[in-house]
Amino acid sequence: MKKRIVLALGGNALQKNGEATAEAQKQVANQVGEVVADLADKYEIVLAHGNGPQVGNILIHEEVASTKEAPAMPLETAVAMSQGQIGYWLTQAINNAYLKKGKTAKVATVVSQVVVDKDDAAFKNPSKPIGQFYSEKEAKVLAKKNGWTVKEDAGRGWRRVVASPKPVDIVEKKAILDLVKDGTIVIAAGGGGIPVYRTKVLKRLKGVDAVIDKDYAAEKMAELVGADVFVSVTAVANVYINYGFPEQSAIGTVSVEEMEGLKKFGYFKAGSMLPKVEAAVTFAKKGGTGIITDIDNLAEALVGKAGTIIKNS
Repeated sequence: MKKRIVLALGGNALQKNGEATAEAQKQVANQVGEVVADLADKYEIVLAHGNGPQVGNILIHEEVASTKEAPAMPLETAVAMSQGQIGYWLTQAINNAYLKKGKTAKVATVVSQVVVDKDDAAFKNPSKPIGQFYSEKEAKVLAKKNGWTVKEDAGRGWRRVVASPKPVDIVEKKAILDLVKDGTIVIAAGGGGIPVYRTKVLKRLKGVDAVIDKDYAAEKMAELVGADVFVSVTAVANVYINYGFPEQSAIGTVSVEEMEGLKKFGYFKAGSMLPKVEAAVTFAKKGGTGIITDIDNLAEALVGKAGTIIKNS
């Protein structure tokens, strides 16, 4: 029996040095494809990915080109667009990696809706910046016109901010699981998933403008598909204490309790390493193994020889 793994690939990981062209990002996706093709002999693989830079660019294009006849698409639809875009790059990369081995891949991208709670406290305090920067005057005019919430972003200008609720469920979970059981490499919950909620009376699905963190969504998917291992694939080989300082120290294999203690001391920053740590710890608490590492050390991390590995003691 192969172990089942869920890999959460950061959206920024596809944009090396900020190169935003499709060809530049496809070149990076090719590296992911090679790694996934090598791992697929040993593991059942579900791949999730972020979409921060990509959905931001889609929103800019939508806003700039918006007219009365062709209005800009809402954020939840832009997330769906980014799922197709990045899913295409990754699917093609994995297929091509298999062809180099003289094999044929079974790989599919599932456009995924992730259910959130409409009463999540995040909706009362939107905090996730998206899209382009504006002057204060421009931002406030757009906020009034479009019903946006806008905030100043770290001295760089004003931006639209949206809620970032926690994932509750994945609508397509059964389809994803059926594909995995059939031996398909599945790409799903891209960009944290398309945020939707269920109406209270008829339980119908409705999209909502929000951004779900990809690590939390990928961890939820790992639970729902019965994965053995959850990996947040990021830009560094390990999680570090005092990262960026001369005394920085890499964290290797660690218990849930130890990792939660380090979190309480404030070693992990929100919007950076914190969601990765929280997702990996959550998965480990439920009996699996949580790993945080980079793409170059992924294969070694999966056999316990690299990366930050979190287990429930």
